[in-house]
Amino acid sequence: MDASTIELCLSVFPWAEFRAKKGAVKLHTVLDHDGLIPAFVDITDGKTHEVNIGRQVTLPKGSILTMDRGYIDYQWFNKLNAQGVYFVTRAKRNMQYRVIKRFKTDRKKGITSDHHIELTSQKGSLYQGTLRRIGYKDLHTGKQYYYITNHTRLAAKTIAATYKERWHIELFFKWIKQNLKIKTFIGTSKNAVLTQIWMATTRTLTLIPHCSL
Repeated sequence: MDASTIELCLSVFPWAEFRAKKGAVKLHTVLDHDGLIPAFVDITDGKTHEVNIGRQVTLPKGSILTMDRGYIDYQWFNKLNAQGVYFVTRAKRNMQYRVIKRFKTDRKKGITSDHHIELTSQKGSLYQGTLRRIGYKDLHTGKQYYYITNHTRLAAKTIAATYKERWHIELFFKWIKQNLKIKTFIGTSKNAVLTQIWMATTRTLTLIPHCSL
């Protein structure tokens, strides 16, 4: 799951205020790893936070949802866990927690730590399930990463590989923007722009092999 912004001229579309002098709308997507096609698409104004849309998405029990740190919401994670949906994301640097249980690691595979943890912050207390924190060091770049997940059965290296696959949605957004064909807008109202971008996005998605909306 991820979102990407599509810039608009703020002087022409004042309702699309995104930052000080920039306008934008936002494309929210859930990409199905099986076939790499979108299972969910929504378009909002640029200021809509990604997690607000994430909370609206219903996923089948047993799904593994991968997302970046912008989606961290422990109350929502608690709801996903109760629904039998797994999540994998990067841990925030300032995350407050204590270790409940430690597991053996294989540093030859890049796994530097594998713990069950309990969140100790006020916001963290909203999550009631088992939370797992995994440390992984990329053997090629030497970069250190930390992931959190509610999936306790998959190997730590598999969790790290699962997050790495999130890169496919970045490539998807790049492809969409390269192929999104809008030469001129038929209207400047919010509804007119969102409708036209939605129609253009839908036509673009049909160009992806095996994708039909």
